[in-house]
Amino acid sequence: MIKLYGFGQSRSFRALWALEEVGVDYEYTNVRVGSTEEGGSQHSSYLKINAQGKVPTMVDGDLVLTESAAILNYIGSLAPEKALLPSLTPAERAQYDDFCFFVLSDLEQPLWSKGKHSFVLPEEHRIESMLKTAQFEFSRSIIALDHYMEGKDYVFGQQFTCADILLAQTLNWANRFEFDVPEHYLDYRDRLYQRPACQRAISATKSK
Repeated sequence: MIKLYGFGQSRSFRALWALEEVGVDYEYTNVRVGSTEEGGSQHSSYLKINAQGKVPTMVDGDLVLTESAAILNYIGSLAPEKALLPSLTPAERAQYDDFCFFVLSDLEQPLWSKGKHSFVLPEEHRIESMLKTAQFEFSRSIIALDHYMEGKDYVFGQQFTCADILLAQTLNWANRFEFDVPEHYLDYRDRLYQRPACQRAISATKSK
């Protein structure tokens, strides 16, 4: 059985949503981020499986993954019939990866910067002026996102994939962090968040 360690609406939610989409058995454990006590992300037992003390962590037998996009795509590959990882030519797979890497390196980067400089880093290492820079960077990434998404219902045209989970969760994160998310992307987020699997994943985070 797959074990997923996560926290609320953090990056781990991507993996939790994917698990619900594929319908495999899993065990979800809520991790108290930052805590050094048992069940916390800085406790020695957790650091043995995730040396960074972050979430998510996925354990499937001997396989341990700690990067959310890798976990997301691994889970998607477990149920080919769901087509969460579409059957692609090498060129199409490169385009799929290109989009995922864009979300990770550009679209979400300002969100994590704001988080770090708002509450994650020790106060003496926070830079308040960074928050305006993050807003500027996010607005530039939205322009790039428009190029990827022009005329599409989903990242891959008319097909829902793990890339949509990645994008929808990132847009939700941006909205929670009070970035300026265009209305049509909030509509896209809302449409995907109504998927039964997503609603089950939300319930799972609240029940822990």
